[in-house]
Amino acid sequence: MLFGLLDLRHTMTMYFVVLAVFLASFLLIYRTIHSPFGQVLKAIREHEPRAVSLGYTAEQYKLLAFVLSGTLSGLAGGTKAIVFQLASLTDVHWTMSGEVVLMTLLGGLGTVFGPVVGAFIVVSLENYLSQLGSWVTVVQGVIFVLCVLTFRRGVIGELARLIKKPL
Repeated sequence: MLFGLLDLRHTMTMYFVVLAVFLASFLLIYRTIHSPFGQVLKAIREHEPRAVSLGYTAEQYKLLAFVLSGTLSGLAGGTKAIVFQLASLTDVHWTMSGEVVLMTLLGGLGTVFGPVVGAFIVVSLENYLSQLGSWVTVVQGVIFVLCVLTFRRGVIGELARLIKKPL
């Protein structure tokens, strides 16, 4: 039971709770990026000495960004543990961080929707290619190389370039 109100044993209830958590987290990220705090983080990323000379304490902003990142990562891990009813060691293996980077690069680095689309593509590929066994990573690598060569900005980045509007 979630807060004594929602029974997560029902599959549809659990999926809607996970969807609500995802949408709330995504809106928080979107709002953070487009807030003055997000603009300061962009300034620190582009030229930290200039941001410091403007009066921003870069260490505090970096710490807050790190805390926000850790909070959202913990929320994602907790949600996954609730859905699958276990937390395996593969979730903390170094290949998982590589998979997250792969998702981000495939979807589009520097875009808001890119990592979501990249995650959808990578997870779909894993599901469709699961019958290949240990060759999944090899085929995934070939597809990744082809996508990087074809879509330099990622899928969403190229789509945004075509419609001439940032996504």
